[in-house]
Amino acid sequence: MYQLSSEMSREKCMSHEKKKSIHYVNNQKLAEEISKYRESVEKAQKEGKPEPRIPDYIGKCIWDIAEKLSTKPCFINYSFRDEMVSDGIENCFLYFKDYDPNFISETSAAKGTGPNPFAYFTQIIYYAFIRRINKEEKNRYILYKNFNETLSHVDPALLADGDNREVIPTQMYENINTFMKKFEEKEKMKKLKRKNQK
Repeated sequence: MYQLSSEMSREKCMSHEKKKSIHYVNNQKLAEEISKYRESVEKAQKEGKPEPRIPDYIGKCIWDIAEKLSTKPCFINYSFRDEMVSDGIENCFLYFKDYDPNFISETSAAKGTGPNPFAYFTQIIYYAFIRRINKEEKNRYILYKNFNETLSHVDPALLADGDNREVIPTQMYENINTFMKKFEEKEKMKKLKRKNQK
């Protein structure tokens, strides 16, 4: 009985051992593929041929990084998530030539790992997402500002239906005003920051 229970507890301990995590992008393979692609580009340039197409594997990795990053809690609830992913992928290909496969960061060197294309592309995609969010917020601000300007010139009697109920709910109007105030404050802070940097 004692032996059986100790065997069972050993099995439990073995099952609780930390499993090796499986990454959705193999960083080492991605770095190798980029190096191979760079070599083929250099060879094509020497021979006077057009640059070869970026391999599907690299494109798939970049797409996976953008998709996975877009599912993070800070990005997942945006209605324009697909546009964010598209922007991220586009920016990765715009700055693809800037990636240096020979560069090893201090963190990677300390860990004893090689180049980190995953981190490079993740950062590009992250900032592309931020730019898209800022752009969409600005567009929404313009839309709301226009909406408020239009309402200020309309007779209040026209904004009620036959039963004297509001056509535009008060809560919705308050939400719009709250968003506009936050956006304007954020823009003021940006201007002050730029002014202080000069």
